[in-house]
Amino acid sequence: MSFDERTISTIQKALSVLGKKNFALIVHGGSFPSAINENTGFGTMNSNGGKELIDYASGIFNAIQLGPAGKTKSCDSSPYTGTIFSTNPLFVDLKELTTEAWNKILSIATFNEIVNSNPQKNNNKTAYSYVYNKYADALDEAYRHFLTRGNSQLKKEFEEFKHLNNRWLDRDSMYEALSIEHQNDYWPLWQSEVDRNLFAPNTIEERIEHGKRLVEISKKYEYDIDKYKFIQFILKKQNTETREYAKTKNIKMIADRQVAFSDRDIWAYKAYFLDGWMLGCPPDYFSKDGQAWGFPVLDPEKMYKEDGTLDKAGVLLKNLYKKMFRENPGGVRIDHIVGLIDPWVYKSGHKPKIEEGAGRLYSSPEHPFLSKFAIAKLDDLDMSLEADKEKRVKTLTDEQITKYGALIEKIVIEAAKEEGLDKNAIVCEDLGTLTNPVAAVMKKYQLQGMRLTQFVVPEEPKHPYRCCNIDEKCWAMVGTHDNEPISMWAKSMINTHEGYLHAKNLVEDLYAEAPNKDDIITRLTKDAEFLKQTKLVEVFASKAENVQIFFTDFFQIEDVYNRPGTSGDANWSLRVPDNFKELTPIDLPEILKQAIISRGSGFANEHKELVEELAAI
Repeated sequence: MSFDERTISTIQKALSVLGKKNFALIVHGGSFPSAINENTGFGTMNSNGGKELIDYASGIFNAIQLGPAGKTKSCDSSPYTGTIFSTNPLFVDLKELTTEAWNKILSIATFNEIVNSNPQKNNNKTAYSYVYNKYADALDEAYRHFLTRGNSQLKKEFEEFKHLNNRWLDRDSMYEALSIEHQNDYWPLWQSEVDRNLFAPNTIEERIEHGKRLVEISKKYEYDIDKYKFIQFILKKQNTETREYAKTKNIKMIADRQVAFSDRDIWAYKAYFLDGWMLGCPPDYFSKDGQAWGFPVLDPEKMYKEDGTLDKAGVLLKNLYKKMFRENPGGVRIDHIVGLIDPWVYKSGHKPKIEEGAGRLYSSPEHPFLSKFAIAKLDDLDMSLEADKEKRVKTLTDEQITKYGALIEKIVIEAAKEEGLDKNAIVCEDLGTLTNPVAAVMKKYQLQGMRLTQFVVPEEPKHPYRCCNIDEKCWAMVGTHDNEPISMWAKSMINTHEGYLHAKNLVEDLYAEAPNKDDIITRLTKDAEFLKQTKLVEVFASKAENVQIFFTDFFQIEDVYNRPGTSGDANWSLRVPDNFKELTPIDLPEILKQAIISRGSGFANEHKELVEELAAI
């Protein structure tokens, strides 16, 4: 189903009346659809199918929220473990490389073979292991032909690209060479201690030895190093062209910065991390031992110099955010914002539990090791609460809040400013853990967080995810990439006590003037479709100026993109179907109509004509 001009115009009027400034469709890179006869097994916004989705979204949405775009490992398809600088080669639109614009550096026969052999060509799923190897071979063919066929303009642009990006490109491509040398892309398994610590020498002698090794590997793998850089060049050109195309359709792309660092990044910047410590989550209802993510933590003592200016780790992080804001003027979503403000850390090789030495990096003045990084003092703590509790830091001065927010102010916000953007270009994923220091920093810098209505706690009248409590300066949504579609959630609530509590709150918030409240509650507890629809109404009826919706919810696809804690090709594999235009999306006009009505009879009467227009669609 596509939307005609009249429908689009009416929807836009309704969104404006409801105070919505941004309406974003969440689609991770690999989940983009393919055009007919172009399904290689992995999605990309750069493909013809990607542009078809951009065309479709234009007018209804004004933004697309992407997932992390980094290069992923052969054994792990999660975009949240990708590289911080290099882009995933699977986002290359191979079809374009078969055209005159690229001097046909990829044969159409190779492209067609990948499409025809795609084991998921008839399903809306990626074929990760298949494409990982197929793309490697295809891009090798493209690079070989580029060396002999590439025109002078492309070659000039390539040389400029290498020069402008050498700061990160040299290290990432060197890792690629050493992965070939050791026949393993996981550096801790490399036999050579020099290679494992190539960019982290401890002495002048080691620096000299490592320098010689760099020269040796650079010569031995010159072809592979340059090929790696060429693939990144293709991605830069295609990504830029796609974003420009989207701009002509009034669609902005919002990037996603994960909290993790990839193996490649850990190796490249090993000297900047806090030795022996990892980032994770403390024990909670879902995990009695906590979540040991295994992600390294940047060393606080290498973030800033004594005069307050950025040190090496700070410069690294700022360069990353500058690159992201420069390439994504639509903004950047920061995953797990608590990881930049008040992270939970644990000792490597241990569980992220208090009794095994874990704690909050900047909020543990009583900790034998972490105390030297503490911003909160002992007098600021509620010692009746354990170290993992959100409200443990009970008092903070403005000076302390500024220190907690230093990374946000001096790196993230400053990077946005230097690239011509403001803090409204920052979307903070603050779902779940929200410690007092995080809340204070968010408030001080007026950062936009998220409100996930699927996760409202119905027993808490003041819960921040409930419609009546959602404020203007945030992004509201029914679910993210980590949740089941709202339709599946609604079915799980039918004929349950929890479902009744949700229904009761929804009626209080959305049907305040209805004479038959009990009947509506009863229907909500028994009718999954009505409950789903009402949860969608809730998001648009809220005061939130910004709304996001995951593609499964919009296209009413009852399948899960990510099941946290699981791995393998089946996870992170769901895509927008290639025939998405034939799907029946949510009834957006009806949802917007009900959202207007839920604001009260006075508001609805003021916009009576618009309500009638929406009803007529």
